[in-house]
Amino acid sequence: MELIHEKLKTIKAFVFDVDGVMTNGSVLATEDGFFLRNFNIKDGYAIQHAAKNGYHMAIISGGKSSGIVKRFEMLGIKEIYTGQEHKEAAFNDFLQKFKLKPSEVLYMGDDMPDIPILKMVGVAACPKDAAIDVLKICNYVSPIKGGNGCVRDVIEKTMKIHQTWLNDDSHKW
Repeated sequence: MELIHEKLKTIKAFVFDVDGVMTNGSVLATEDGFFLRNFNIKDGYAIQHAAKNGYHMAIISGGKSSGIVKRFEMLGIKEIYTGQEHKEAAFNDFLQKFKLKPSEVLYMGDDMPDIPILKMVGVAACPKDAAIDVLKICNYVSPIKGGNGCVRDVIEKTMKIHQTWLNDDSHKW
């Protein structure tokens, strides 16, 4: 655990996959062909708190949904990449835009399309119910399943190490 503590000290940015990380991986399809996802409100609090405290944030998802975009814009994330068949291009765009090194990024993913980025970043994280191949390569496996607060877990740990979790903004949306 001490090694992950040291790695979290260098983190300046968070990048997250959506399905299986922000959600439990199940999608409800409506009769009209829309897909509905269920998001954890505690993850949402942590995301907006990190964004307000100056952490660079991005979402990179293979899914395409205006609901995803609206949800994360509301939380203060401006870099939202949806419909990404190969996520590396979006990740490199994010790095370039904010002049970040991969070592300064925590990426949380849960399945095979996330592996290339997980191998690049300073902290490779996943929920406890991630795919086996993802679990094998991550330096941090949250004790929490996807969609149940694993995003809050990694953001809170990082911000506590940076001493930015508890401040004047902590008690408001």
